[in-house]
Amino acid sequence: MKSTAKKTSASGTPAKATAKKTSASSAPAKATARKPTPATPTPAKKSAPAKKAAPAAVTPAKATSPKAASAKATPAKAASATATPAKATPTKITPAKPPRNESHTALVRRARRINRELGEVYPYAHPELDFENPFQLVVATVLSAQTTDLRVNQTTPALFGKYPTPEDLAAANPEEVEEILRPTGFFRAKTKSVIGLSKALRDDFGGEVPGRLEDLVKLPGVGRKTAFVVLGNAFGRPGITVDTHFQRLVRRWQWTDQTEPDKIEAAIGGLFPKSEWTMLSHHVIFHGRRICHARKPACGACPIAPLCPAYGEGETDPEKAQKLLKYEKGGFPGQRLNPPQSYLDAGGIPAPPLGAPAPGALVPGASAPGAPVPASAGPAPGSPAREAG
Repeated sequence: MKSTAKKTSASGTPAKATAKKTSASSAPAKATARKPTPATPTPAKKSAPAKKAAPAAVTPAKATSPKAASAKATPAKAASATATPAKATPTKITPAKPPRNESHTALVRRARRINRELGEVYPYAHPELDFENPFQLVVATVLSAQTTDLRVNQTTPALFGKYPTPEDLAAANPEEVEEILRPTGFFRAKTKSVIGLSKALRDDFGGEVPGRLEDLVKLPGVGRKTAFVVLGNAFGRPGITVDTHFQRLVRRWQWTDQTEPDKIEAAIGGLFPKSEWTMLSHHVIFHGRRICHARKPACGACPIAPLCPAYGEGETDPEKAQKLLKYEKGGFPGQRLNPPQSYLDAGGIPAPPLGAPAPGALVPGASAPGAPVPASAGPAPGSPAREAG
């Protein structure tokens, strides 16, 4: 009796020890043979808690595995969680949206970082009006109102070819000038302005464009924006050009909430060193024309999306956003017939003369020299649809 008792306890011990094994030892095998009914359920009941209690790490896996619905739902959520950031990566970075109580120091740092990023994207940024001297630049800038720089560049060769100096343009027949300027729109008002400023240059400044802001703004048709374009690009004197693109972007980036050009100029001028004003203007205007459009910004193709508080106002899908890019970013010719060499070195394409087809842009599937034209290429530069943005 004592020996059998020992065997029973001995058999109970291996039952727990061999719970992980499928086959028992020979001793328990005899015990199960003698008592088939109790032997079978007893290890089963004892082994069940042993499996649940011993491998704690495995229990959740096995516990969830029988529940197919919950097991599949969990990976599904995990998959969607991983898929969502892939598409909305900029959205997760968007919380960089400045708080309402953003300090001036934080605003300065954020604004300057955006400008640095734009400088890397557009290292070749430049004034997009063709000019050879200050007189040509001031006239071209006046003509650029309510039209594109491209259209002005396509028009001024005929104008300056016939009237190369202020004296020549001051003595011109207005009707002949109007006919030349007709493609730029508002040609009567523009004719009056360019002839008037030419007369002022001839009579008040000896036929030379003045290099001071207070003198430039006295010329007919010349405001602060035009004056700063001339000062910054013809005389190398820093100035902020607050055009429609500049106004739109600085408000989107929450650099200022001002709406009047002179107040915007003052607010932005306080965020940057004076030496950076001219190139800052080029960076912002370049970005506004190519990516951050007025009606439908290409947010999904924007290089500064993680820094933009307005991310999501436009198309966020990368493929769809890519089709919205303009000029060299979209593989199309730029706005200047005679762009700087740095622009050409970066893959930029010169604009065609007035009436000439854009190289490669009018043929579906064709490629413009130096850059691919997307399959969804729009109208050629210079057409009304092309100028709308």
